[in-house]
Amino acid sequence: MAVFRTQAVKAAPAAAPTAAPPSAQRPAARAAAEPRRTKAAATRVVGAKSIRNKELPPFSRQLSAMLLAGMPLIQALDALEDQTSDKNFKMVVLGLKNYLHGGASFSEALTHYPSIFDQLYVNMIKAGESGGQLGETAARLAGFLEDAAKLTRKVKSAMSYPVIVMCIALGIATAMILFIVPVFAKMFAEFNQKLPAPTQFLINMSNTLKSYGVYVLAVGIGAFIAFQQWKKTSRGAYRLSAFALKIPVIGELNRKVATSRFARTFAQLLKSGVPILQAMEIVSRATGNRVFESVILEARTTVEQGETLSSALVKYSCFPKLLVHMLAAGEKTGKIDEMMQNIADFYDDEVDTMLSGLTSLIEPMLMIFLGVVIGGIVISMFLPIFKMGEVVGGG
Repeated sequence: MAVFRTQAVKAAPAAAPTAAPPSAQRPAARAAAEPRRTKAAATRVVGAKSIRNKELPPFSRQLSAMLLAGMPLIQALDALEDQTSDKNFKMVVLGLKNYLHGGASFSEALTHYPSIFDQLYVNMIKAGESGGQLGETAARLAGFLEDAAKLTRKVKSAMSYPVIVMCIALGIATAMILFIVPVFAKMFAEFNQKLPAPTQFLINMSNTLKSYGVYVLAVGIGAFIAFQQWKKTSRGAYRLSAFALKIPVIGELNRKVATSRFARTFAQLLKSGVPILQAMEIVSRATGNRVFESVILEARTTVEQGETLSSALVKYSCFPKLLVHMLAAGEKTGKIDEMMQNIADFYDDEVDTMLSGLTSLIEPMLMIFLGVVIGGIVISMFLPIFKMGEVVGGG
C-alpha cells in the first residue's frame, strides 16, 4: 500500500550519482518510492494528524540537539530516520533527505508535506536558515509544540470526563427504558389501575422507542452528519466559534486558550525573525477559533496602514485588556516577543486554574445528574407498587 501520493508535475533533473553521499544509496525498491523534487508538489501522508501530535515534537527536539552538537543536517536526518518507529513518518524523513540531496533547502523540503509541517513550522525554519540559527530555531519549535500539546491534553482530559460520564448515564437510562420498563409495564397492566404520571410517561417513552427507535436513530445520525458538514463551512465554523466564546464559564476558558495560543505562537515567530505582518497571517490560523482568526486578519490590515499592534487589537473585545496593555509595553521597550511569551505563560496558568475549578465543580453536578436520571427512572417504576402497598395497608 502506498504511503503517500504526489501529484504528477514536471520533475527537476536528478542529481549526479557522484554527488550523493553514501546514506543516499538505497535499494532499488526504496528508490522507486522516493519522491522527486518538484516545484509545487503536495504530498499526502497517511496518518498525518497522528504524526503531528506524537512524532513531530520529539523529532524537533532531537533534531535541535543534533544540530546544536554540530552534526550536519543530512546526518541528523539519517539518525532520525533510523530511530523513527512510525513507518509513515520514516518515509517522510526519507523524502526530506531526497529533496535536500536534490539541492533544496530544508524549509523548501518541508513545504512538500503541508499536512505535517504547517506554515508556522516552515517559516520559523526558513528564518532560522537565513539567520544561521537552525538548531536554536528547532529547539524553540520543539518547546512550542510540547507546550501546545500539553495545553491541548489538559483541556481534552478535563472536558472528556463529564462527556464520558453523561454518555454512560444516557446509555444506562436508554437500556432501562427499552428492556426494564416493559417488564414493569406488563405487570402494571394486570392491575388495571391508573398509573402515576411519571410511570405512565416512562412507559409511553419505552413504547415509542421500541416502535420508532430505528427512525429516531436515523434522524439522529442524519442530524449529526448535517452538523458536521455545516461546521466545515466558513459561516458554520465562524458561528460555532462565536458560540464557543459565549457559553457561560466554558466561553471564558475557550477565550483564554485562544489567547494563550495566539501569544505563544506570535512570540515564537517574532523570536525566529519572521516579519510581523507575515507572523500575524500565520498566527491567525493557530488560535483554533474563527472569531480570533478574523479579528487578527483585520488587525493585520490596520498594522499594515501604520498603526501599532496594541492599538489595532484594543478595538476587539475578544482579546483581554491585559494582553493589550502588556503588548503596548512590549512595543515601547522593543521586547514584544518576551512580553508575548510572558502573556502565554500567564494564560496557561489561568487555564490550569480554571480547569481545576471546573473539575471540582463538575464532579458533584455529575453525581446529581446521575441521581436524577437513573434514580428518577427507578422511583418512577416503583411508584405504583408503593401506592398499592398504601392501599393494602389502609384496607
